[in-house]
Amino acid sequence: MNKKLYYAVVLIWTAVMIMGLLLDNPRLGGFDLGYILHSVLAIILFTCLWLYPKYRNHSFRIVIIIMASTFLYTVFFLYPGAWSTFIFLCLIPAISILFFDSKLFHFSLILNALLIIGTFSYIIGMDQSNQFSHIKGDLAGDAVNFIGSQVIIYLIYHVSYERIKKQQLYYEQLQHSERLKTTGQLAAAVAHEIRNPLTVVKGFLQLYSEKDCPVNKDIRETFTLMIDELNTAEEVISQFLTIAKPDKDKKLEIVNVHNVLQSVTDLLKSYGLLRDNKIDLQVDEDCYICANNIEYKQLMINIIKNALEASKIGDSVIVKAKSKNQFVEMKVIDYGDGMSEEEIKPLGTPFYSLKSNGTGLGLMICYHIIEKYNGSIDFQSSKGQGTTVTICFPSKNCELIQID
Repeated sequence: MNKKLYYAVVLIWTAVMIMGLLLDNPRLGGFDLGYILHSVLAIILFTCLWLYPKYRNHSFRIVIIIMASTFLYTVFFLYPGAWSTFIFLCLIPAISILFFDSKLFHFSLILNALLIIGTFSYIIGMDQSNQFSHIKGDLAGDAVNFIGSQVIIYLIYHVSYERIKKQQLYYEQLQHSERLKTTGQLAAAVAHEIRNPLTVVKGFLQLYSEKDCPVNKDIRETFTLMIDELNTAEEVISQFLTIAKPDKDKKLEIVNVHNVLQSVTDLLKSYGLLRDNKIDLQVDEDCYICANNIEYKQLMINIIKNALEASKIGDSVIVKAKSKNQFVEMKVIDYGDGMSEEEIKPLGTPFYSLKSNGTGLGLMICYHIIEKYNGSIDFQSSKGQGTTVTICFPSKNCELIQID
């Protein structure tokens, strides 16, 4: 939100409202209920507009639109001789453009249409004193002008909304590209610095584990165990390094999604039992994608493990997969505490994690794997309602996938 621009617009609007109250106002002076109502509504609207940056939500926006409509229609009826008040009625939907909210814009458009129908009905049937003679004299023309103004506002909103959405998409893609670049550089540096001491330690352990080495047999067996663990660490580092330098020699395979998810579920079942969490698997049999089997398995382990850790004690995690058009859609659903929009946006960034002991690197690697195979990932979550992670991969067609 550009607060400077917002406050500038609000300041101009406030100045216009104050001028309407003080300059050449026929109700100014004396105890006039209409003037008091005008002043009270102006103060309420003024307060709502200035408080909005602190309470930026859809409900508060609706309150502002309703208050603005109430204020402008009240002014219209309080000053029937003023021609300009009808122009302001036509511009009510334009207020919602400030909030970049599609639902709010359509709400204000429909609300204004209903209010103007009621206003015209009042003028035709109940305005016996001809206070609105300037409108009644050319009712058809004013109706056409109102409809035309709403169409113009709609076109302006539609064009600006589409342009802003494209700019937003471009910004997100740029942000994602920068994130991959940063994580790649980080991965290369970290992997290089860790591999060197591991190689030295592994070399000495291999030397001491040989049969002719004057070391106790039991100790030599522990050396072998240490070497196995170092091999595991090197494998993890190699996978981490693929973020910086993709492995072009890694062959694509037709991955049976059902089999992999069944394997992952069996692997994590005991992990979930620690907190009495079960995994409910709902996967169609005919789901196949083109990827590397190990990387896909690593991806799903990370996502499902995160869902288990986010779940409350006794809750189940639902894992679904089905073919949808030319894609295989996978959903991992948990009923934990959920996340806000602000918490979702940085997901996949190095060292950003909502877990107290998390590093964010696991999800970062997940993003890389998904990007590598032309997939997509989407988080739908809200506080207290849990989280749904949707992952889509192209259906088995290896010719469509190129690993850069």
